[in-house]
Amino acid sequence: MINVKELLEEIKASPYKMIEVVAPHTGRIEFVATEPGTAVMGPSGTWNEKPGTLLAKIDRERNVKPICATEKGEVEHVESQWAGKFVEAGTPLMTIRHFLTRKEVIDIILKKTLYLFRAPERAKYYFIPEIDKKMRSSGKMSVGVQDGMDLFIMSRMKRETGLTYTGPEGQIYAVYFKHNQNVDSGDPLIGVCPGDQLTMIQEVVARVRSEWEEGE
Repeated sequence: MINVKELLEEIKASPYKMIEVVAPHTGRIEFVATEPGTAVMGPSGTWNEKPGTLLAKIDRERNVKPICATEKGEVEHVESQWAGKFVEAGTPLMTIRHFLTRKEVIDIILKKTLYLFRAPERAKYYFIPEIDKKMRSSGKMSVGVQDGMDLFIMSRMKRETGLTYTGPEGQIYAVYFKHNQNVDSGDPLIGVCPGDQLTMIQEVVARVRSEWEEGE
């Protein structure tokens, strides 16, 4: 059993994640953000329609495309040896240090402490009608699950089949799929919290929401 409070302290000791920016395709690189410590912003707008900070440009056969930041953070390191040179797709260009948000910290904690029931194959997933109705009226944590319980409808190539839950008994604490969107094989569908962990997880989540300071 994972010690949730110790896990939170570990995250506090290193509250960042490193984002590697790579060349999206072959081409010649021109860096725009070159100094370590430069602040960058991710996409913004209601629908993230405004691109993030311009990091570099890549020129392939006189077709210049921008490479923009996908998250808020600061430039940690630039592979300056590629400036003005031709690179292959996937070549590392720079590293962005991103300070974890409250939501991201909570997500890390939940994914390491909950039992994750994963999609067996790429498909669209739905809760069976009885469960969906209960969730809409009372919330996801109102649903208890146990091994062998009918829980999902899996929709693939215009065919629908039932999918039973396999795993420990507990309450649904997190739902990771969205209505009418494909889920890749192996991605989590739900996170289930065993009863003996519920109080501790709720306490840590509340602590993160009240104490975690967002990065500037």
